[in-house]
Amino acid sequence: MRDFNDGGSQKNDGWRRWLPASWIRRGPLVAVLRLSGPIGAVTPLKPGLALSTAASAIDKAFAMRGVKAVAIQINSPGGSAVQSTLIYRRIRALAEEKGLKVYVFAEDVAASGGYLLALAGDEIYADASSIIGSIGVVTATFGMHELINKLGVERRVYTAGANKTTLDPFLPEKPDDVERIKAIQRDVHASFIDLVKARRGAKIEAAGDSLFTGEFWSGKKALEFGLIDGLADLRSKMRELYGDEVRFKLATPERRFFRPKHGVFASTLGLEFDFSPGGFAADIISAIEARALWSRFGL
Repeated sequence: MRDFNDGGSQKNDGWRRWLPASWIRRGPLVAVLRLSGPIGAVTPLKPGLALSTAASAIDKAFAMRGVKAVAIQINSPGGSAVQSTLIYRRIRALAEEKGLKVYVFAEDVAASGGYLLALAGDEIYADASSIIGSIGVVTATFGMHELINKLGVERRVYTAGANKTTLDPFLPEKPDDVERIKAIQRDVHASFIDLVKARRGAKIEAAGDSLFTGEFWSGKKALEFGLIDGLADLRSKMRELYGDEVRFKLATPERRFFRPKHGVFASTLGLEFDFSPGGFAADIISAIEARALWSRFGL
């Protein structure tokens, strides 16, 4: 006797086989979020990370229907401590609100602010050759007062406030200015250290304060120090945890082209890319600074 149900099943299978596999698979869903680039000021010549550019993708990752976990790929040499912290807080707030576990996977670099982002993960993984760490604070500027003197340039600056020209690159360096900046750096560094200790806990106790000198290490060494939880790539680790049928869906940010503001194109920190000589020069300098961040880690 013909089994009616079997026949119906075969008929259904017939049309299902023409659909893309991603449409009919029913394995666990993992949202994938990519955080890549220097952190801080974002301009057309210096793409990177800020909460304003990453928030929509972060929100999408945690809002996916039926998602079991969020996996974050990080490739960043660092940058703004404030923007790093804001992105970290957004991820942790949503993870707690949605009750989702967060896995972080470092690619080439998760250093300085990039490592701060990685701390948003409940577990952190990297490649053996990834660059991890650089738990410190750096401020860089130029000293150009001798150059403008040689060029015969007279610079005129008018201020209200005795310290408004602190670290002005066109003025000789002042010891009081340096100490003022170092005091701020100590505060920011202390906050960074506290966060690392809070998130990594007993895993880093054996390494002690040697982790907080600004030094960076390979993924293999970072694992020994407890800065990461293992050596693995995203796909392999998620298949290990959620099975071979695990599905991945990339959360992408909203596409935003240049947004006019007061007649110019405004960037995250108020730097303007308006194609005027001054605006273009500022963006060129930003691009050079971004290149310098990557090159510090041999990239």
